[in-house]
Amino acid sequence: MVCIMVFLINFAGVPKSDAELWGFGNPIKDIFFSTSLVTILFALMVGQLNTQVNSAVCTLDFCNNYFAVFTMVFALGIEFTGILHVSYLIQMLVVKLSGRKVESEDEPRTWAQSTFFWLRCLMSLAILCFCCAVTVVALFNEQTTMWKGVPPVGALIILVVLMCIVGMLEGMQIAFFAVSKMQHSALENHYFAKKTVDLLFQGGDNNLPGFMIGRQLCVVSCMFFVARVTSVSIDDDEDSIFGAPPALQVLFETGLLGATILTIFGSIAWQLLASDFPLFFLSNPIAYALLRICLFVDASGICSAARIIAAIHKAIAGFQLDVTYIGTAEDRAGNQMADESY
Repeated sequence: MVCIMVFLINFAGVPKSDAELWGFGNPIKDIFFSTSLVTILFALMVGQLNTQVNSAVCTLDFCNNYFAVFTMVFALGIEFTGILHVSYLIQMLVVKLSGRKVESEDEPRTWAQSTFFWLRCLMSLAILCFCCAVTVVALFNEQTTMWKGVPPVGALIILVVLMCIVGMLEGMQIAFFAVSKMQHSALENHYFAKKTVDLLFQGGDNNLPGFMIGRQLCVVSCMFFVARVTSVSIDDDEDSIFGAPPALQVLFETGLLGATILTIFGSIAWQLLASDFPLFFLSNPIAYALLRICLFVDASGICSAARIIAAIHKAIAGFQLDVTYIGTAEDRAGNQMADESY
């Protein structure tokens, strides 16, 4: 859902490179308009960051409303369609290659459920292959909205690198919430995981909202650039990709194909892996480096307006910190209320 929203915002709200506003000079226009920075910052601070700041430490109160229920039902509806089920195939492949067994509390699937599941996986794989084929052909035909002068091979490398960065940041968020339920002693044998978590929770939860702000700015910026790389743009005098009819060509130009690729390869697959192996996911120096970068981005103050909006929202809604209701992991363990999943 988030990827689709970002791509639609990029499609509908990104200013043209030659846009004029209030007589700004070329340096200002190049920074804010040509790079889409103005759209990124507005979408982030108004539409995402302020809620992430509150939900990071006030999760229970934040989810205690009917809109959260609607969002969950809508998201489950998208999952039920099977469009993104190839992510499960990636998860199962990585788990198989790791040689580790993942415990599941779900009941074993019936024959009918298994058949329905695997049919959706095949459908999702076919959709992903089609999206990749169209995007790669468009890249090498220079029929995307990528900036002029970037060679197709360079654009493809940029796409892969950005998807990996987005994937790491998406997975880190899941892994952080998983390890926050663990007692500190469980991290002793994982050097970089312990180093990363100590930095994140330094001074209580002080760095968690900062990470959420810096992370979201990095993720959305990467998503906007991916939208640039993957969104198809064909002139009227050019042949359509694979001889597609006009109606299908319109679908190509919405950027939904690129959003599908990014959602699977740059988001869901990484989140599933991080949920299965949170400590393993954080036990590498890349996670620590990305956390440092996110905290630096937050410290720069470029998105500090989101904290003001978040504070106003928190005061109006009366949000309380999660520890007010459930205590810390050590408190729950001491009261024999430790998290069963860990």
